Amino acid sequence: PTYPPLARQARIQGAVLLQAEISKDGTIQNLRLISGHPMLTSAAIDAVKQWRYKPYILNGEPVEVETQITVNFTLSGG
Repeated sequence: PTYPPLARQARIQGAVLLQAEISKDGTIQNLRLISGHPMLTSAAIDAVKQWRYKPYILNGEPVEVETQITVNFTLSGG
């Protein structure tokens, strides 16, 4: 994800935890915030919305699944 400029300037780091449904075609559906710093959540949500998953296969057929996604924001260097 793109590090939010204000969060970078304030040296805010941490994880954003999201709940999502992965559809039968591998797209993200029903994305919800579980926890995370308010300055990081929008960037995490925007990034995850663009992700594509390989559909989960059950008995040879793609099925929808619920999952939790952790997006980590870490600043490097000083």
